Amino acid sequence: MPKSLFGSFWFAGFECSTQRRWDQRRLDMIEGAKHDVFCEKDYAACMRHGLKGARDGFRWHLIEKEPGHYDWSSVRPMLRAARRQRITVIWDLCHYGYPDWLDLMSDEFSTRFAAFCIAAVRLIREESQNRPFVCPVNEISFWSWLGGEEGKINPYTLQQGDVVKYNLVRAKLKAIRAIRAADAEAFIVNAEPAINIVPDSLEEHDIVAAAAFHESQYAATDMTLGRSHTELGGHMDALDAVGINYYPHNQWRLRGGYIPLGHHNYRPFSEILEEVYNRYQKPIFIAETGAEHSARASWISYVASEVRAATAKAVPVLGICLYPITCYPGWDNERMCQVGLFGEADTQGHRPVNRAVAEELASQQAMFNAASTQPSLKFWRPQSASQL
Repeated sequence: MPKSLFGSFWFAGFECSTQRRWDQRRLDMIEGAKHDVFCEKDYAACMRHGLKGARDGFRWHLIEKEPGHYDWSSVRPMLRAARRQRITVIWDLCHYGYPDWLDLMSDEFSTRFAAFCIAAVRLIREESQNRPFVCPVNEISFWSWLGGEEGKINPYTLQQGDVVKYNLVRAKLKAIRAIRAADAEAFIVNAEPAINIVPDSLEEHDIVAAAAFHESQYAATDMTLGRSHTELGGHMDALDAVGINYYPHNQWRLRGGYIPLGHHNYRPFSEILEEVYNRYQKPIFIAETGAEHSARASWISYVASEVRAATAKAVPVLGICLYPITCYPGWDNERMCQVGLFGEADTQGHRPVNRAVAEELASQQAMFNAASTQPSLKFWRPQSASQL
């Protein structure tokens, strides 16, 4: 198998949400999981399990506390630890959070974000000496619903999900143009939920409503790639790969109620992967996937088998990110969510390993290595501007 673009086909993800929740409390999942303190040990632990790549995050609200002034002290140690451990990191530059002095709904937001992204990419290049891998804005679809439609996180608006989505895509595209100008080799991805919605009945209005909801999952990526709202300047080269976030609860009935795996209405994940690829004709990767408690290992097995089924149909899948790779405090109640491969860190930064997950991961890594499922290099973006 050729070397994976992301270090290894299977890689890790660290929860890095930084939004302000419904009660105005700022969340910081990197701090909550003690990853800020123990990032080097976390990266080393990932490497020991063959996870040579990771998703991680810049915390914009800590970096730019005043307009135009960047304090990199929260992320520079992480960049240096990643370099020492030789782990390839895809850096989220905005994971639901932004500085308190900035209004997401303003024109200033996109300008400030683009400037921040230029500075961030230059720092990544400086510290890693390698091409930057970045996800400018994480899960615009989910963010615009939770924060723009339901008002449960910043910017706390109601029934303005489409407006929030438009503003976030506008900021994202301005940032992408700035990143490309600053570093032509930067590899840019997105990370959006993949869902399946089933109508509650065979009535035409239910079928139409479910189809519309299903189609809405693509809105942010369509805008980014210039398939809609062309005034934003989206284009097919804006993204180098399409990231898909997929969890056990990503399929449900139109008016509520999750569809469990094994139910006759549950759509195979391989079909979802194929649909996304057929729509965009770009290499894709699983940017987030995982389950809680005893379902963790079996979920890895399921996702792996579906990825193999998709690649057998020539769907170019670049990798699978286990997300989050460590337990973390829940957004609403601070309970320690038992997810991923690693448990809560002790005072020395040692994390217990979930044996079932470790065994299943090792088994799947061996199977993927034997099957050589990596897509051809023809799907990978050129390494330098001269090759464009």
